[in-house]
Amino acid sequence: MNGAMKQLSWDDFRLVKTIADAKGLAGAAKRLKVNHSTVFRQLAQVEKNLGVALFERHRDGYELTPAGEEMASLAERMDDDVADFTRKLAGQEMAPAGELSITTNDVLLTHLLAPLLARYSKQYPDIRLDIVLANQALSLSKRDADVAIRATDSPPETLVGRRIANLAWAIYGHAEDFPHGEATELTGLYQKRWVAFSEGFSASRTARYIRERVPEERIALKLNTVLGLTEAIENKIGIGPLPCLIGDTHPKLTRLTPPVPEIASTLWLLTHPDLRHSARVRSFMDFMAAELIQLRRLIEGTP
Repeated sequence: MNGAMKQLSWDDFRLVKTIADAKGLAGAAKRLKVNHSTVFRQLAQVEKNLGVALFERHRDGYELTPAGEEMASLAERMDDDVADFTRKLAGQEMAPAGELSITTNDVLLTHLLAPLLARYSKQYPDIRLDIVLANQALSLSKRDADVAIRATDSPPETLVGRRIANLAWAIYGHAEDFPHGEATELTGLYQKRWVAFSEGFSASRTARYIRERVPEERIALKLNTVLGLTEAIENKIGIGPLPCLIGDTHPKLTRLTPPVPEIASTLWLLTHPDLRHSARVRSFMDFMAAELIQLRRLIEGTP
């Protein structure tokens, strides 16, 4: 061989393998989508660089020399390695794995999401879920979480996702105190004893609704959690607002009003645009959207 042999490229290996498979220059040129003279010139250059013949020319085609066989064999292995790598990537795409961080609040987790997360974990056992409970919106841009499941009327413009349903709220009381269910006249309800959100939620729609309708002296108890309101109503401290997905599923409670539009919000499934093509994120978003849509009647408080 020539001591000044130039370094080979992947294209050189592919050229030799293609000529060997096609058993000639014409077939190789067709497969490589170039003309006959280009293949002839490229092969001549490779053989010159190597200082050895790679093919024996016969009237019925090209036959590999021992050196050519070595090069074609190596090209075959390289081709197999590329195919194997591609399959592995496809396999990862089909079976996503790793850690996925989800942020939501305690109400949604306890009364809506827990069984859905269990089903997701069973379907995708290689994904480890990290659930971050927070009533304030975490920054998905800073990777505080990968996916957010939130009740909000104005999701950040920097996020992408899907609107799932209206999250309905109504006024509830203890079933023993209201055996006939919904009240036909709301004014009388405003004179009942109420439970309401504390000052930390004063800017919320629910707090504003109560503040505008219920005299202050009728507020028996204030709390800073929806779960706390639920417990208070169940223990007959007063009537109050709850998401329908909670109130309608507690046998001790009864709905006193239809869903109240003034205190409704919207349930969103959100992620950052840079994360939406991640196999983990995509599998969770698709799965959870399909599951939550099946529960839309419960979320929207419809019969």
